[in-house]
Amino acid sequence: MRIFVTGASGWIGTAVVPELHRAGHEVLGLARSDAAASVVSGLGAEVLRGDLDDLDALGKGAGACEGVVHLGYNHDFARMDDAARTDRAAIETMGAALEGSGGPLLIASGVVGLTEGEVATEADEPTVSSHPRTASAELARSFASRGVRPVIVRFAPTVHGPGDHGFIATLVAIARERGMSGYVDDGTNRWPAIHRLDAAVLTRLALDGAAVGSAVHATAEPGIAARDIAAAIGRGLDLPVGSVAAGDATEHFGWLGRFFAADVPASSEVTQRVLGWTPTHPGLLDDLDAGHYFAT
Repeated sequence: MRIFVTGASGWIGTAVVPELHRAGHEVLGLARSDAAASVVSGLGAEVLRGDLDDLDALGKGAGACEGVVHLGYNHDFARMDDAARTDRAAIETMGAALEGSGGPLLIASGVVGLTEGEVATEADEPTVSSHPRTASAELARSFASRGVRPVIVRFAPTVHGPGDHGFIATLVAIARERGMSGYVDDGTNRWPAIHRLDAAVLTRLALDGAAVGSAVHATAEPGIAARDIAAAIGRGLDLPVGSVAAGDATEHFGWLGRFFAADVPASSEVTQRVLGWTPTHPGLLDDLDAGHYFAT
């Protein structure tokens, strides 16, 4: 198939595009800047200039392809509602371009917000109020009645690997600044994780074979205790490891405090069985012990 990919130059997208090529797909990648276009073309994909606000470009890209992998998103936590509105407009535009084709409309979502303190499964559904992005999944699924195959890929909050600049890299930077690698309260709260390359394989398998309207979980590890993550960061930086009281989490960790305190384990047992997917790359703690997060 010819696949239109948003976020093609991003952290997950730059692993997904080569994976799609290996499976025999052609890729048209959205690029909002010269730098992004250079990355996308360097991956062997055709470039379409535009961004997530450019609905004309999104419609053109999706209309020129047989399926969509929508990975692009504005992760500015100060503007979550605006980002969610932009996301829904993008999904509406690309879904309409695929209408009647039977083609896949795969969108990225997350496991955070499904459950709190219990292991979330693919059958769990978030409440609309749990995250502004929830409505995007509902919108995508509505295209099932319009001759499109929507698929929701719920990613772990930590997609790790060499070059990661997300949550784990931020925790490392905070530990350096504070002189201590911290966790919240007793640190037994759990974070799911997945290696970037395992996430890319799963995305391709979901594109090719996931059922209409299904949710799949990109979580290779269902839940790693926050104190174990902090301990691995402490080893890597040769810093002490300690507890931060919940009331002080925002002051210590900044915007990341409320996320790092969450207990949001999520299983991918059904996903692995249905899609025949087996994660093969290092887990988060092994990735931290490999040292690349601490290179300066």
